[in-house]
Amino acid sequence: MEAVIARLLNEFETGKLSRRQLVQTLALVAVGSPVASAIAQSAAASPAPPPSPWKTVWLDHISYAVSDYKRSVDFYTGLMGWEVRPGTDNGRQAQLDINGIGGIIIRNARRAQDQVANGAAAAATPAPDTSGRPNAAPRPPITGVINHISWGVQPWNTDAVKAELERRGLNPRPDMQGDDFKSFHVRDPDGWDLQISNQTKDKHTVGA
Repeated sequence: MEAVIARLLNEFETGKLSRRQLVQTLALVAVGSPVASAIAQSAAASPAPPPSPWKTVWLDHISYAVSDYKRSVDFYTGLMGWEVRPGTDNGRQAQLDINGIGGIIIRNARRAQDQVANGAAAAATPAPDTSGRPNAAPRPPITGVINHISWGVQPWNTDAVKAELERRGLNPRPDMQGDDFKSFHVRDPDGWDLQISNQTKDKHTVGA
């Protein structure tokens, strides 16, 4: 079991497990949960991949496919202070600057009726490769999702942030961890879970 715990700690340190997942799994292991044991053994059995020769140093962009790009652009520029990059709004999508730390492309998704009509088949059938490569293999079905992104904002005052989110009718849900991590979750116009927190670059580089 020591090897299993060491493996879980390594998964946490390399970013493959969140702090919450680590604590929950270790707690279940401690009480002898068979589910946790299976998870831990699976993690221990998976060989660690070799480290890459580079580090991530920049967020280039995120791509959002939404039901109404203009509505989402207005939401994020109004709430988060992001700005539309000049000349990028073509009536179907726009590129926004995230306060100098990267960008986001917000574009219209396929029409809802097309998604409903093709949803069942798409879920069961590998999607075609659209890269233009000859004889490309079909893309495997998508089985994972990013369920939320947490954005750090300044200035932070927990009561003031909560009041502003409520003023916008966003029904903020608190997510506080310890004395230092403060955040709220809200839903954007497409129901995406948007987390707004007090985290900054300085908080994560002190002592690094």
